[in-house]
Amino acid sequence: MGTHLIDRLRDNIRSVFLGHSKAVDLLLIGLLARGHVLIEDVPGVGKTVLARSLARSIDCRFSRIQLTPDLLPADVLGVSVYNNQSHTFEFKPGPVFANVVLADEINRTTPRTQSALLEAMSEEQVSIENKTMPLERPFMLVATQNPFEFEGTYHLPENQLDRFIVRISVGYPDRQAEQVILTTRPSQTALEKLQPVMKAQEVVELQDQLPAVRLDPALVEYILDLIEATRSSADLRLGVSPRGALALTQASQASAMLVGRDFVTPDDVKELFVAVCAHRVLSKSYLHNGDAHNSEAILRTILNQVRAPQ
Repeated sequence: MGTHLIDRLRDNIRSVFLGHSKAVDLLLIGLLARGHVLIEDVPGVGKTVLARSLARSIDCRFSRIQLTPDLLPADVLGVSVYNNQSHTFEFKPGPVFANVVLADEINRTTPRTQSALLEAMSEEQVSIENKTMPLERPFMLVATQNPFEFEGTYHLPENQLDRFIVRISVGYPDRQAEQVILTTRPSQTALEKLQPVMKAQEVVELQDQLPAVRLDPALVEYILDLIEATRSSADLRLGVSPRGALALTQASQASAMLVGRDFVTPDDVKELFVAVCAHRVLSKSYLHNGDAHNSEAILRTILNQVRAPQ
Protein backbone atom coordinates (compact mmCIF):
# COMPACT_ATOMS: atom_id res chain seq x y z
CA MET A 1 0.00 0.00 0.00
CA GLY A 2 2.90 2.34 -0.72
CA THR A 3 4.54 1.93 2.69
CA HIS A 4 8.00 2.62 1.25
CA LEU A 5 6.75 5.93 -0.19
CA ILE A 6 5.23 6.94 3.13
CA ASP A 7 8.40 5.99 5.01
CA ARG A 8 10.49 8.05 2.60
CA LEU A 9 8.19 11.04 3.08
CA ARG A 10 8.25 10.70 6.86
CA ASP A 11 12.06 10.42 6.97
CA ASN A 12 12.44 13.46 4.72
CA ILE A 13 10.29 15.60 7.02
CA ARG A 14 12.06 14.34 10.12
CA SER A 15 15.43 15.31 8.66
CA VAL A 16 14.35 18.94 9.12
CA PHE A 17 11.67 18.94 11.79
CA LEU A 18 13.32 17.78 15.01
CA GLY A 19 10.27 17.94 17.24
CA HIS A 20 8.10 15.05 18.40
CA SER A 21 7.60 12.30 15.81
CA LYS A 22 3.88 12.06 16.67
CA ALA A 23 3.33 15.50 15.15
CA VAL A 24 4.81 14.27 11.85
CA ASP A 25 2.63 11.14 11.90
CA LEU A 26 -0.53 13.18 12.52
CA LEU A 27 0.37 15.48 9.63
CA LEU A 28 0.79 12.49 7.31
CA ILE A 29 -2.49 10.99 8.54
CA GLY A 30 -4.20 14.21 7.53
CA LEU A 31 -2.57 14.03 4.09
CA LEU A 32 -3.55 10.38 3.46
CA ALA A 33 -7.12 11.00 4.63
CA ARG A 34 -7.57 14.01 2.29
CA GLY A 35 -8.03 16.20 5.35
CA HIS A 36 -6.74 19.52 6.58
CA VAL A 37 -4.54 19.99 9.61
CA LEU A 38 -4.49 22.67 12.31
CA ILE A 39 -1.16 23.07 14.09
CA GLU A 40 -1.67 24.97 17.33
CA ASP A 41 1.01 25.92 19.83
CA VAL A 42 2.97 28.82 21.27
CA PRO A 43 5.25 30.80 18.93
CA GLY A 44 8.69 29.47 18.07
CA VAL A 45 8.23 25.69 18.42
CA GLY A 46 8.45 24.82 14.72
CA LYS A 47 4.86 24.95 13.45
CA THR A 48 5.82 26.60 10.17
CA VAL A 49 8.89 24.38 9.72
CA LEU A 50 6.70 21.28 10.02
CA ALA A 51 4.25 22.55 7.41
CA ARG A 52 6.92 23.75 4.99
CA SER A 53 8.91 20.52 5.24
CA LEU A 54 5.82 18.57 4.12
CA ALA A 55 5.28 20.93 1.19
CA ARG A 56 8.91 20.70 0.06
CA SER A 57 8.88 16.91 0.34
CA ILE A 58 6.14 16.59 -2.32
CA ASP A 59 6.73 17.62 -5.92
CA CYS A 60 3.67 19.84 -6.20
CA ARG A 61 2.56 23.45 -6.11
CA PHE A 62 2.94 25.12 -2.73
CA SER A 63 1.74 28.50 -1.52
CA ARG A 64 1.99 30.31 1.76
CA ILE A 65 -0.52 32.83 3.05
CA GLN A 66 0.67 35.03 5.90
CA LEU A 67 -2.65 35.90 7.48
CA THR A 68 -2.91 39.36 8.98
CA PRO A 69 -5.81 41.47 10.31
CA ASP A 70 -6.00 43.55 7.09
CA LEU A 71 -6.12 40.58 4.69
CA LEU A 72 -9.25 40.39 2.50
CA PRO A 73 -10.98 37.29 1.05
CA ALA A 74 -9.86 38.33 -2.46
CA ASP A 75 -6.24 38.18 -1.28
CA VAL A 76 -6.78 34.47 -0.59
CA LEU A 77 -9.16 33.39 -3.36
CA GLY A 78 -8.19 35.66 -6.23
CA VAL A 79 -9.68 38.58 -8.11
CA SER A 80 -10.81 39.52 -11.62
CA VAL A 81 -8.70 42.23 -13.29
CA TYR A 82 -9.75 44.24 -16.34
CA ASN A 83 -7.52 43.76 -19.36
CA ASN A 84 -7.37 46.98 -21.42
CA GLN A 85 -6.17 45.19 -24.55
CA SER A 86 -8.83 42.48 -24.72
CA HIS A 87 -11.49 44.58 -22.96
CA THR A 88 -12.37 41.62 -20.75
CA PHE A 89 -11.97 40.69 -17.12
CA GLU A 90 -9.30 38.08 -16.41
CA PHE A 91 -9.30 36.04 -13.24
CA LYS A 92 -6.05 36.07 -11.29
CA PRO A 93 -6.08 33.04 -8.99
CA GLY A 94 -5.10 33.57 -5.37
CA PRO A 95 -2.74 31.45 -3.27
CA VAL A 96 -5.50 28.95 -2.40
CA PHE A 97 -5.02 27.50 -5.91
CA ALA A 98 -2.18 25.19 -4.93
CA ASN A 99 -1.74 21.59 -3.77
CA VAL A 100 -0.38 22.34 -0.31
CA VAL A 101 -1.45 25.67 1.18
CA LEU A 102 0.17 26.94 4.35
CA ALA A 103 -2.16 29.36 6.14
CA ASP A 104 0.26 30.81 8.64
CA GLU A 105 -1.24 32.23 11.86
CA ILE A 106 -4.79 31.71 10.62
CA ASN A 107 -6.32 33.16 13.78
CA ARG A 108 -4.63 36.53 13.29
CA THR A 109 -6.97 37.39 10.42
CA THR A 110 -10.63 38.39 10.68
CA PRO A 111 -13.50 35.85 10.64
CA ARG A 112 -14.54 37.20 7.23
CA THR A 113 -11.24 36.14 5.67
CA GLN A 114 -11.15 32.89 7.64
CA SER A 115 -14.54 31.94 6.22
CA ALA A 116 -13.26 32.43 2.66
CA LEU A 117 -11.47 29.09 3.06
CA LEU A 118 -14.55 27.08 4.10
CA GLU A 119 -15.70 25.97 0.65
CA ALA A 120 -12.16 25.07 -0.41
CA MET A 121 -11.71 22.95 2.72
CA SER A 122 -15.07 21.17 2.42
CA GLU A 123 -15.49 20.63 -1.30
CA GLU A 124 -12.07 21.24 -2.89
CA GLN A 125 -13.53 24.02 -4.99
CA VAL A 126 -13.91 27.80 -4.92
CA SER A 127 -16.94 29.85 -6.02
CA ILE A 128 -16.11 33.35 -7.22
CA GLU A 129 -18.35 35.72 -9.19
CA ASN A 130 -20.95 33.00 -9.91
CA LYS A 131 -18.29 30.60 -11.17
CA THR A 132 -17.22 27.39 -9.48
CA MET A 133 -13.58 26.41 -9.98
CA PRO A 134 -12.26 23.03 -8.80
CA LEU A 135 -8.99 22.80 -6.93
CA GLU A 136 -6.38 20.39 -8.19
CA ARG A 137 -5.74 17.23 -6.19
CA PRO A 138 -4.08 16.71 -3.87
CA PHE A 139 -5.37 19.73 -1.97
CA MET A 140 -4.40 20.17 1.65
CA LEU A 141 -4.60 23.20 3.92
CA VAL A 142 -2.10 23.25 6.76
CA ALA A 143 -2.99 26.06 9.14
CA THR A 144 -0.94 27.25 12.09
CA GLN A 145 -2.26 29.29 14.96
CA ASN A 146 -1.16 30.63 18.31
CA PRO A 147 -3.32 29.90 21.37
CA PHE A 148 -6.36 32.17 21.63
CA GLU A 149 -5.06 33.79 24.80
CA PHE A 150 -2.24 35.44 22.83
CA GLU A 151 -2.45 39.09 21.81
CA GLY A 152 -3.97 39.89 18.42
CA THR A 153 -5.84 36.65 17.75
CA TYR A 154 -9.43 35.89 16.69
CA HIS A 155 -10.91 32.56 17.68
CA LEU A 156 -11.82 30.22 14.83
CA PRO A 157 -15.58 29.57 14.59
CA GLU A 158 -16.82 26.06 15.38
CA ASN A 159 -17.89 25.35 11.80
CA GLN A 160 -14.34 26.01 10.59
CA LEU A 161 -12.67 24.01 13.35
CA ASP A 162 -14.91 21.09 12.37
CA ARG A 163 -13.30 21.05 8.92
CA PHE A 164 -9.83 20.23 10.25
CA ILE A 165 -9.38 16.47 10.48
CA VAL A 166 -6.81 16.75 13.30
CA ARG A 167 -5.36 19.41 15.56
CA ILE A 168 -1.67 19.00 16.34
CA SER A 169 0.16 20.39 19.34
CA VAL A 170 3.85 20.46 18.48
CA GLY A 171 5.17 20.94 22.02
CA TYR A 172 8.72 21.75 23.04
CA PRO A 173 11.51 19.51 21.67
CA ASP A 174 13.52 17.37 24.06
CA ARG A 175 16.93 18.60 25.20
CA GLN A 176 18.93 16.55 22.69
CA ALA A 177 16.83 17.70 19.74
CA GLU A 178 17.02 21.32 20.88
CA GLN A 179 20.81 21.03 21.09
CA VAL A 180 20.86 19.96 17.42
CA ILE A 181 18.56 22.87 16.54
CA LEU A 182 20.93 25.33 18.23
CA THR A 183 24.04 23.98 16.50
CA THR A 184 22.76 23.15 12.99
CA ARG A 185 19.77 25.51 12.56
CA PRO A 186 17.95 23.13 10.20
CA SER A 187 15.17 25.62 9.40
CA GLN A 188 17.76 27.93 7.80
CA THR A 189 19.99 25.32 6.15
CA ALA A 190 18.47 21.87 5.63
CA LEU A 191 14.94 23.12 4.87
CA GLU A 192 16.08 25.14 1.86
CA LYS A 193 17.98 22.13 0.49
CA LEU A 194 15.16 19.65 1.08
CA GLN A 195 14.28 17.76 -2.11
CA PRO A 196 10.90 16.19 -3.03
CA VAL A 197 10.62 12.45 -2.43
CA MET A 198 7.06 11.96 -3.68
CA LYS A 199 5.10 13.14 -6.69
CA ALA A 200 1.66 14.72 -6.44
CA GLN A 201 0.10 11.84 -8.40
CA GLU A 202 1.59 9.33 -5.95
CA VAL A 203 -0.12 11.18 -3.10
CA VAL A 204 -3.45 10.99 -4.95
CA GLU A 205 -2.98 7.25 -5.56
CA LEU A 206 -2.32 6.65 -1.85
CA GLN A 207 -5.40 8.70 -0.92
CA ASP A 208 -7.52 6.65 -3.31
CA GLN A 209 -6.37 3.44 -1.58
CA LEU A 210 -7.73 4.56 1.79
CA PRO A 211 -11.27 3.09 1.40
CA ALA A 212 -9.66 -0.34 0.87
CA VAL A 213 -8.37 -0.34 4.47
CA ARG A 214 -10.76 -2.70 6.25
CA LEU A 215 -12.92 -1.47 9.10
CA ASP A 216 -14.59 -4.25 11.08
CA PRO A 217 -18.28 -3.69 11.95
CA ALA A 218 -17.35 -3.95 15.64
CA LEU A 219 -15.00 -0.98 15.20
CA VAL A 220 -17.74 1.01 13.48
CA GLU A 221 -19.92 0.39 16.55
CA TYR A 222 -17.01 1.40 18.81
CA ILE A 223 -16.58 4.70 16.96
CA LEU A 224 -20.34 5.34 17.19
CA ASP A 225 -20.26 4.58 20.94
CA LEU A 226 -17.46 7.12 21.44
CA ILE A 227 -19.25 9.77 19.39
CA GLU A 228 -22.54 9.18 21.21
CA ALA A 229 -20.73 9.47 24.54
CA THR A 230 -19.53 12.98 23.61
CA ARG A 231 -23.10 14.01 22.77
CA SER A 232 -24.57 12.69 26.02
CA SER A 233 -21.71 13.78 28.31
CA ALA A 234 -22.75 15.94 31.26
CA ASP A 235 -19.47 17.89 30.85
CA LEU A 236 -19.96 18.85 27.21
CA ARG A 237 -22.51 21.18 25.69
CA LEU A 238 -21.48 20.35 22.12
CA GLY A 239 -20.56 16.82 21.06
CA VAL A 240 -18.83 15.51 17.97
CA SER A 241 -20.69 16.06 14.69
CA PRO A 242 -21.28 13.40 11.99
CA ARG A 243 -18.44 15.07 10.06
CA GLY A 244 -16.26 14.43 13.11
CA ALA A 245 -17.30 10.78 13.22
CA LEU A 246 -16.37 10.41 9.56
CA ALA A 247 -13.05 12.16 10.22
CA LEU A 248 -12.25 9.71 13.04
CA THR A 249 -13.03 6.80 10.72
CA GLN A 250 -10.86 8.10 7.88
CA ALA A 251 -8.02 9.09 10.22
CA SER A 252 -8.04 5.58 11.74
CA GLN A 253 -7.79 4.06 8.26
CA ALA A 254 -4.92 6.44 7.43
CA SER A 255 -3.17 5.48 10.68
CA ALA A 256 -3.30 1.82 9.63
CA MET A 257 -1.98 2.68 6.17
CA LEU A 258 0.85 4.68 7.75
CA VAL A 259 2.30 1.51 9.29
CA GLY A 260 1.53 -0.76 6.34
CA ARG A 261 -1.63 -2.47 7.62
CA ASP A 262 -4.74 -3.03 5.49
CA PHE A 263 -7.07 -3.15 8.49
CA VAL A 264 -7.93 -0.86 11.42
CA THR A 265 -7.38 -1.87 15.05
CA PRO A 266 -8.98 -0.46 18.22
CA ASP A 267 -5.63 1.16 19.05
CA ASP A 268 -5.81 3.23 15.85
CA VAL A 269 -9.11 4.68 17.02
CA LYS A 270 -7.94 5.20 20.61
CA GLU A 271 -4.74 7.00 19.64
CA LEU A 272 -6.56 9.43 17.35
CA PHE A 273 -9.75 10.08 19.31
CA VAL A 274 -8.46 13.15 21.17
CA ALA A 275 -6.50 14.63 18.24
CA VAL A 276 -9.50 14.31 15.91
CA CYS A 277 -12.29 15.27 18.31
CA ALA A 278 -10.98 17.70 20.97
CA HIS A 279 -11.32 20.78 18.74
CA ARG A 280 -14.88 19.76 17.76
CA VAL A 281 -16.42 19.73 21.24
CA LEU A 282 -17.27 22.47 23.73
CA SER A 283 -17.17 21.92 27.44
CA LYS A 284 -19.75 23.58 29.68
CA SER A 285 -17.01 25.80 31.08
CA TYR A 286 -16.01 26.84 27.56
CA LEU A 287 -14.77 30.41 27.06
CA HIS A 288 -14.20 31.24 23.39
CA ASN A 289 -11.23 29.16 22.21
CA GLY A 290 -9.16 28.86 25.35
CA ASP A 291 -10.45 25.56 26.72
CA ALA A 292 -8.58 22.95 24.69
CA HIS A 293 -6.92 21.20 27.63
CA ASN A 294 -10.22 20.82 29.51
CA SER A 295 -11.87 19.31 26.41
CA GLU A 296 -8.99 16.88 25.99
CA ALA A 297 -9.30 15.74 29.61
CA ILE A 298 -13.04 15.10 29.16
CA LEU A 299 -12.42 13.07 26.00
CA ARG A 300 -9.76 10.98 27.72
CA THR A 301 -12.27 10.19 30.45
CA ILE A 302 -14.79 9.11 27.81
CA LEU A 303 -12.13 6.98 26.13
CA ASN A 304 -11.52 5.16 29.43
CA GLN A 305 -15.23 4.62 30.02
CA VAL A 306 -16.28 3.28 26.61
CA ARG A 307 -15.36 -0.35 26.16
CA ALA A 308 -13.29 -1.19 23.07
CA PRO A 309 -13.85 -4.40 21.07
CA GLN A 310 -11.37 -7.21 21.60
